[in-house]
Amino acid sequence: MSAINADAQLSYQQGGVGLYRYDEDNDGLLLSQGLLEFRYDLTSDWSAHGVMNAYQDPDPTIGFSQAYLRYQPLTNSRYKWHLRVGGFYPLLSLENPDIGWISPYNYTNSAINSWVGEELKTFGLEATFKLPGKSYRSPHSFTFVGATFKGNDPAGTLLSWRGWAMHDRQTLFNEAIRFAPIASLNTPQLQFQANQDLPFTEVDGRFGFYAGIHWDYLKQSQFRFYYYDNNGDPSVLNQNTGQYAWDTSFSSAAWLYKLTNNTRVIAQLMSGKTAMGKNRGIDNRFYSHFIMLSHKMAKHRFSFRYDYFEVTDIDDWQFDPNTSQGEGVTATWRYQLTPQWQLGIEGAVMDSQADNRAAIGFKSRFSQQQMTLTAQFRF
Repeated sequence: MSAINADAQLSYQQGGVGLYRYDEDNDGLLLSQGLLEFRYDLTSDWSAHGVMNAYQDPDPTIGFSQAYLRYQPLTNSRYKWHLRVGGFYPLLSLENPDIGWISPYNYTNSAINSWVGEELKTFGLEATFKLPGKSYRSPHSFTFVGATFKGNDPAGTLLSWRGWAMHDRQTLFNEAIRFAPIASLNTPQLQFQANQDLPFTEVDGRFGFYAGIHWDYLKQSQFRFYYYDNNGDPSVLNQNTGQYAWDTSFSSAAWLYKLTNNTRVIAQLMSGKTAMGKNRGIDNRFYSHFIMLSHKMAKHRFSFRYDYFEVTDIDDWQFDPNTSQGEGVTATWRYQLTPQWQLGIEGAVMDSQADNRAAIGFKSRFSQQQMTLTAQFRF
């Protein structure tokens, strides 16, 4: 439960150009997130996992953000492996290790992981192979990950037409995401595109894939590198849903380093490209990075994060400008009142610019601010 004090810029959730989850219409008390994570052992090797989320914004809704089966056979081998099949997040983030893919640091996610929570989900099969350091008397442990999936064809829609955003709102299965009615959607080239994103829609029938490697040094330093490619055919459109298949790929590198037992630095960068339309009429590059410092002192945790993000338009469609960029600072204090109750205060500021705002009557550049007071209960 959160008490919100947000600026007047209408949020993207309401069809505006604001890049935070909330705007002044949300001022007051709000259920920011209800979450239930469960696991059920089917056999000694198979288990069922799920995460259900409940939100009040933009409309009251409840549904699954993850649901999958996990196969992890019992083995005497020094090396471990398991499979996941269903709908789940690729584990490219070190910012979101808590239950239900939430962050124990800031309440508002980085721009990178805000987008992951919006448009990315593995609807397919993932295989993981682990080499624990202790099995070969080394301080270094390695994990190798590979997956194939369908259903992420529209990934890139939001980055191109809205730009990066910063929030903690996870998209549920079969949920739509609104964005501002940009002027280029009224042109003949884009007339069939819906004014919303259905991020988990299968459009072109192709399989995508990703591969990753995790490195862990004595739990002090952790590094993750992923390459993702949805293998989309940008010429394919589903006119019934108004969704194109975007050809989207990126590399992500994340690093966590413990300066002391109570202080850590977390950093991540993502660089990629996305294209849509016949002859790749829309062709964009995207990039973001953040760095966070988090310190725990008794029942208190203080976290400070800086984000930078940009989208670069490199195509010839002058009527559809997609270039945008921005930066933001987020500072959070959390206090563990009891084992069940946690209180927190967060302040966030952001400055952003997008070339497509002027055509629909907004300033190309503006600043936003957001303050939240949060009470969190766990059982």
